[in-house]
Amino acid sequence: MHVLLAEDEETIAVTLKDALEEAGHDVDHAPDTETAIELLGGNPDIVLTDIRMPGAGGMELLREAVARDARRPVILMTGYGTVEQAVEAMHIGAAHYVQKPFRNEAVVGLVERFGRERTLEAENARLREELDDLSGKMGEMVGRSTAMKAVFGRIATVAPTDATILIEGESGTGKERVAKVLHERSNRNAAAFVAISCAALPESLLEAELFGHERGAFTDAHRSRRGRFELADGGTLFLDDIDDMPLAVQVKLLRVLQERSFERLGGEETTKIDIRVVAATKKSLREMVREGTFREDLFYRINVVPIQLPPLRERGGDVPLLLHHMIARYGNGERLTVSEPTMAALERYPWPGNVRELENAVQRAIALAGDSKELKKEYLLPLDTRWRGATETPEHVRPLREVLREVEIAHIRRALELTGGHRTQTAELLGISRKVLWEKLRDFEIETSSDKDPDGSG
Repeated sequence: MHVLLAEDEETIAVTLKDALEEAGHDVDHAPDTETAIELLGGNPDIVLTDIRMPGAGGMELLREAVARDARRPVILMTGYGTVEQAVEAMHIGAAHYVQKPFRNEAVVGLVERFGRERTLEAENARLREELDDLSGKMGEMVGRSTAMKAVFGRIATVAPTDATILIEGESGTGKERVAKVLHERSNRNAAAFVAISCAALPESLLEAELFGHERGAFTDAHRSRRGRFELADGGTLFLDDIDDMPLAVQVKLLRVLQERSFERLGGEETTKIDIRVVAATKKSLREMVREGTFREDLFYRINVVPIQLPPLRERGGDVPLLLHHMIARYGNGERLTVSEPTMAALERYPWPGNVRELENAVQRAIALAGDSKELKKEYLLPLDTRWRGATETPEHVRPLREVLREVEIAHIRRALELTGGHRTQTAELLGISRKVLWEKLRDFEIETSSDKDPDGSG
């Protein structure tokens, strides 16, 4: 177990560090708050901190440790503790509170107890992920089609890294859900996931949202405000619809991605950030680069690991799985059903709005179901006549062999009429031999005016 020990009293620091190392733990020691906060960058499993020590003190270290990883145990040590202070520490997120003087063995025991709990929690999370993968589920995404298995595999591979991701897919395919799973399965999952749509704001407001602003930076800037980059520090920033980002903002975004620093609007102080960037596009950025509407250097900066999200029409077999998942989510525990003909129609429909359209359809059908336990086709599918052929099956479909036979007979009769029943000319016109024509006339029982003269010569 990796332990951060923040303690300025040398006697306690040395003896407790020795006891922890003898128990098999790796220990980083910090004699002051500033050093301890720096050592948090090494991602210790457990933090042991004195409340009173040089700098901002143990309570500030507690806040910083919890902000970076809310599941990491923090044990506070103090010789001047009060009930109020203990309550405050627990409210912030401390795992335990010990009074000095204490026996080193007791603190080592606490570390090992919380360490076992943390290891068990991590193992449970891993097992839940494996079960989700087997059941065709990853985060809020559901799918067992070959296309989605490929997406799930790519996510599982790249999520633990800090690589920049570009998610490509049509509107409604679930790009933000992919971004959230990437964050949840990353080492940054204890920090913030911050999303912004580049299509939702005009250029001036988009800059302010991304970079923040100082008071007085523009007319309505009555106070300073942090932007999305600052809010995502330590976590993941999701730039949705990056294909709609204005060129002027693209230039500034490129600088941030290259230098991991920026200035607020109206400000001069440079802010350093540690973020992972995930972007999403509904258009081909390569094509936009060729058209001059997207910067080539920015494209190569964000297109480190692409994830292609397939449209629902290419996810064979996923519609029933998604439907049952959405019924469970929005059905308020009701045992709602869908008939086999309706399910067949749902699978034939091309879903131009993708998963979002299916989700809206399920919510609509549930809302209109009333006391019925069956979701009706007319509520699940659009009434637009453009899609009727894709969702409705004729009452009777004739066998293809039968239809082709009729067409072939009609075509041969027409050729015979054009040649006056001359079989040699008819065969040439049809592009077949006289023997093949004779066999077809026999098989189709077609009589000609020249049946008495097989050569058709009169």
